[in-house]
Amino acid sequence: MCGFCGEIRFDDVPVDLDALSAMSASMQPRGPDGHGVWQQGRAALAHRRLSIIDLSTHAAQPMVDSELGLSIAFNGCIYNYQALREELSAKGYRFFSHGDTEVVLKAFHAWGADCVERFQGMFAFAIVERDSGRLTLARDRLGIKPLYYVEVAGGLRFASTLPALLAGGGVNTDIDPVALHHYMHFHAVVPAPHTILAGVRKLPPATLRVIEPDGRHRDRIYWEPVFEPRPEERGLSFEDWQERILASLRTAVARRLVADVDVGVLLSGGLDSSLIVGLLAEQGQQGLNTFSVGFETVGDEVGDEFQYSDIIARHYGTTHHKIQVDSAARLLPELPNCVRAMSEPMVSHDAIGFYLLSHEVSKHVKVVQSGQGADEVFAGYHWYPPLVGSRDPAADYARAFCDRDQDEYRRAVDPRFHGEDHSRAFIAAHFARPGAEAPVDKALRLDQQIMLVDDPVKRVDNMTMAWGLEARVPFLDHELVELAARMPDAHKLCDDGKGVLKAIGRRIIPSEVIDRPKGYFPVPALKYPRGPVLEMMRDLLHSAPARARGLFQSDYVETLLAAPEAHITPLRGSKLWQVTLLELWLQQQGL
Repeated sequence: MCGFCGEIRFDDVPVDLDALSAMSASMQPRGPDGHGVWQQGRAALAHRRLSIIDLSTHAAQPMVDSELGLSIAFNGCIYNYQALREELSAKGYRFFSHGDTEVVLKAFHAWGADCVERFQGMFAFAIVERDSGRLTLARDRLGIKPLYYVEVAGGLRFASTLPALLAGGGVNTDIDPVALHHYMHFHAVVPAPHTILAGVRKLPPATLRVIEPDGRHRDRIYWEPVFEPRPEERGLSFEDWQERILASLRTAVARRLVADVDVGVLLSGGLDSSLIVGLLAEQGQQGLNTFSVGFETVGDEVGDEFQYSDIIARHYGTTHHKIQVDSAARLLPELPNCVRAMSEPMVSHDAIGFYLLSHEVSKHVKVVQSGQGADEVFAGYHWYPPLVGSRDPAADYARAFCDRDQDEYRRAVDPRFHGEDHSRAFIAAHFARPGAEAPVDKALRLDQQIMLVDDPVKRVDNMTMAWGLEARVPFLDHELVELAARMPDAHKLCDDGKGVLKAIGRRIIPSEVIDRPKGYFPVPALKYPRGPVLEMMRDLLHSAPARARGLFQSDYVETLLAAPEAHITPLRGSKLWQVTLLELWLQQQGL
């Protein structure tokens, strides 16, 4: 788990090593344990290392294999690297390190870019071929690891974070009108390749991009789950599916123990994270460190779920750490730092929770497992059941998910950003694609491939890596995701959603954390802003940079400020916070 950046030139102008150094320096929190730079001909790579596997300098990056003529910068973890190493050794490859980075390098030489199909894990990497000058960029199947890029005159730069590219300079920082529409409609989810800045793009998940020395490139999507059972699975019972899902989940959790350091768990007290703790205990893990965060209650909005995380911690005898956040004392002072750590503005209130929790966790461990992804894979959200039998699933999905309609959007943003209803057109096009026939499966596919990537997964990566902490997500093991996609919808939707997971949970963990209302990671102070928090928002939206930028219409802003609690999105988010966050993010990026 690290951060990397690089530049490739398509002309005779030298690589800008000063820009590369600035880009690398901006990612120091992602990799506090080491750094390096490599440059040859028209290409250069820089890397910031967080040491998790093979803590020695033999695994330092950028890694160069002179014998094979390959250089790599890699971020992530390949959980089956040891098995791949044995396979490659049998082919005659010799290794000088004991980590997964070198396995990626050798696998690329042995099998070409198709090596990604053999990897079990999360990854983004850049590999430069010495002899051809070709650059290959890759991103894991579910986009757990980020990869951004920007076209510069005569070349291309890329990095693990968007702010790193800004540090390199030369970026068009105009607001992308399509991205702004997604941000304001699609719950701040901006699908790849767009970002909120017109000059920065991101590689989509499950994508390989091969870039030739003259700048030509080709993309290949190498993975997409199929939402229908295999012939031999069509007669399986609910109990049969439980056994298969449980076996796959056990494997997913065990895989994510691969490390030369201790592994903890982010424990919210909900089904998903509690199930991870239960499965780890089942596999013999003792003295497990678990971590929870809570905020003060505002009105009727309870700010923590400690009562449930405490049940799991006591049941399994974990070493449990609770962090209680007072909005005035910690949330407000840390909020700008949290937002600065975001590669893109992420509106979910719990980003600050993950940020503060990650700081505490990083004092104890360098790796944690997290329950993100279970709702998108096993149909845990409220908008899935109403889609059963829907005659217009795209419209029904948008009605439940989207933050505002086109009329409100036009009232909210400056007229220069008025245009087509990009978000609903995107949803309709995604729903129309073949490969998922049932309305629920269409929604699950969209959420797994788009929403999940650019909301919960990105949030966890950004907030944990801000403190040099690696987060692993077993519910996004690609084999588990494939299996769940093939399972009939009825087994996911029963028992008020996530039926098969709840049935598995009742066999493993205390029922008190299963048979309760669905919770989430609440931050009431941002949802229902009052006092100092509301004043902060007011000052920011009235600030000179905000007025000069003119993104939002003043009447709309004043309406939100006058009654923030009256303007809540269908997904229980604050419209005022959404508007405030974008302006805060732009200012924290120095824009």
